[in-house]
Amino acid sequence: MDLYFSPLACSMATRVALYEAGADANYLEVDSPTKTVLKDGSDFRTVNPIGLVPTLRTDEGVVLTENAAILQYVADRFPQSGLGATQGIDRTRLHQWLCFIGTELHKGLFIPVLDRKAPQETKAYALEKNLSRLDYLDNYLEGREFLLDHFSVADAYLVTVINWTMATPPIELSKWPNVKAYYERLRQRPSIAKAVAEEFELYKAEQARKKAAA
Repeated sequence: MDLYFSPLACSMATRVALYEAGADANYLEVDSPTKTVLKDGSDFRTVNPIGLVPTLRTDEGVVLTENAAILQYVADRFPQSGLGATQGIDRTRLHQWLCFIGTELHKGLFIPVLDRKAPQETKAYALEKNLSRLDYLDNYLEGREFLLDHFSVADAYLVTVINWTMATPPIELSKWPNVKAYYERLRQRPSIAKAVAEEFELYKAEQARKKAAA
């Protein structure tokens, strides 16, 4: 399968999940400004017209988009990994957390704050409205190791999103000690440590390319 990604973007959650599952995949980096696949110079929009990562092409040639859907696919494709949940309330809880991370944290909180073109008023409004989501998460994580009763694709997504606090000074993790402890603990997990280290190096190379092109 092929995973189209950009360094340290939300697509890193799928990389973590694939590493956790021990799955083979081709990792194809997409240059965000130009929507170019770096490996062959092709236009990424011929794969995903919206031009957003992650995008996954399965071994059968099916193209999947949207982070939550791709993560659920990986969990189902590799059930032996334990990344998913069985049918019933546990599976619904997994969907609940994937939706919460994607809407309340990823899009609701972090994207406005990370957007360099967003007015300061927009950033301030996003922080005022959505920091309470971290309060909720902090309360939930008290005494818990993972979001479910085991490591799942939801944890892969959550760690990926929390990792963005490195670039968002207004969101200081020390204000949410349970979230901080969760993040620091999971950063030591081999699949996550490997993904972060690899993508950080790719991110530095990406920034160097942008500087050279400026």
